[in-house]
Amino acid sequence: MAHVLEGKVALVTGANSGIGLAIAQKFVDEGAHVYITGRRLPELEAAAAQLGSNATAVRTDASDLGSLDGLFDTIARQSGRLDVLVANAGSGSTAPLGAITEEQYDNTFDVNVKGTLFTVQKALPLLVDGAAVVLTGSTTSITGSPAFSVYAASKAAIRSLARGWIIDLKGRNIRVNVLAPGPTETPGLVGLAAPEHRQALLDNFAAEIPLGRVGKPEEIANAALFLASDQSSFVNGIELFVDGGVAQV
Repeated sequence: MAHVLEGKVALVTGANSGIGLAIAQKFVDEGAHVYITGRRLPELEAAAAQLGSNATAVRTDASDLGSLDGLFDTIARQSGRLDVLVANAGSGSTAPLGAITEEQYDNTFDVNVKGTLFTVQKALPLLVDGAAVVLTGSTTSITGSPAFSVYAASKAAIRSLARGWIIDLKGRNIRVNVLAPGPTETPGLVGLAAPEHRQALLDNFAAEIPLGRVGKPEEIANAALFLASDQSSFVNGIELFVDGGVAQV
């Protein structure tokens, strides 16, 4: 059976672990050459080694516009185009109202909103007409979570950006969709708890999910592949929840 991304060039930001790495792996398996980014060089190099010869790692800070320029200069020089862009780089931390700091706000919005915005904008000259853009959202864009309001607001902004961009890009037939994972067993999620409390953390999330478990990175990657491929050729501007039903109840 033919690979659905055969011969495509893709970029997945924030792909040194977790969901981003799983998406990059899925894209490589489906025939794409994938550029991956991350801020932590050892983890990024390890991810590239795992992905093999069809992956190129470029150390990038999505919140730094000069760093993004370097990334796209590399892609332009080596490949000359992008068929798929997954703007996945993101960060978040918890603080209830009353304890939110300017630093937390700036860190979250600089990576999640500013980083996503300028990643897509700076990619435009390389994106082919008919390209697929996938933005990483979150179930928190429509659900309340204690002490998570700043992160949730940043992900709601991502949802809003997608709605506007499909109009801005109408003449180029570039699709923009938001992939919104629910609780997923990634280093970022389990790292919220001390080692001895990590299983309890996952169990607490699972108890709130209609399917009774947290997601796997590979399950999120399957949905990303759908949005990135021609299988979703008439899907544009949606927020696709891959969350076991938690945001729907």
